[in-house]
Amino acid sequence: MTALLEIQSVTVTRGRRALITDLSMRVDAGCAMELRGANGTGKSTLLRCIAGLYPDYEGRIDVQDAAYVGHADGLSGLLTVEENLRWYGCLAGQKPDASRIVGALARLDAQMLTRRPCRTLSAGQRRRVALARLLLLERRLWLLDEPLTALDAQGARLIGSLIEEHCRQGGAVLAATHADLPGAHAQTWIDGGAT
Repeated sequence: MTALLEIQSVTVTRGRRALITDLSMRVDAGCAMELRGANGTGKSTLLRCIAGLYPDYEGRIDVQDAAYVGHADGLSGLLTVEENLRWYGCLAGQKPDASRIVGALARLDAQMLTRRPCRTLSAGQRRRVALARLLLLERRLWLLDEPLTALDAQGARLIGSLIEEHCRQGGAVLAATHADLPGAHAQTWIDGGAT
């Protein structure tokens, strides 16, 4: 199997407190893994470390071709859905055209939102738009922080189907979650930290 993520002896700190101590794990192509633990144990912080957004860790993180969708949706309420996705694509070095953006949204049953300002969307609609970024970037490893937050049952099934399809095509997923993630193959528990 090809490893898309390898973590060796990683310790993550916030301030003077160690959130995660001496964690080693591997996520191979074709695998969807849930990152589990109580609130405050460092799941989200670990995802940010892997994505290169949080530098306070020791140890080794080798990651290939990753896209990160955090707990916050990262959308500007002043822009339309299409403008947000185009801006995000440009930040990642791509210039997605309108048809590609609509195609990504359609996979999440959100194509009707294309021209709407993000400030008018519900929390579940905003989540679908944020997750559409994964389909625009076409990265092999998806790093997801609570991907099912605010989604209805249909949205959760759609995400499950996308995860299964992504893994069948040689991708992988690491998701920090408190809910059972449809299509997940394994779990890693992070213990310690505040509850």
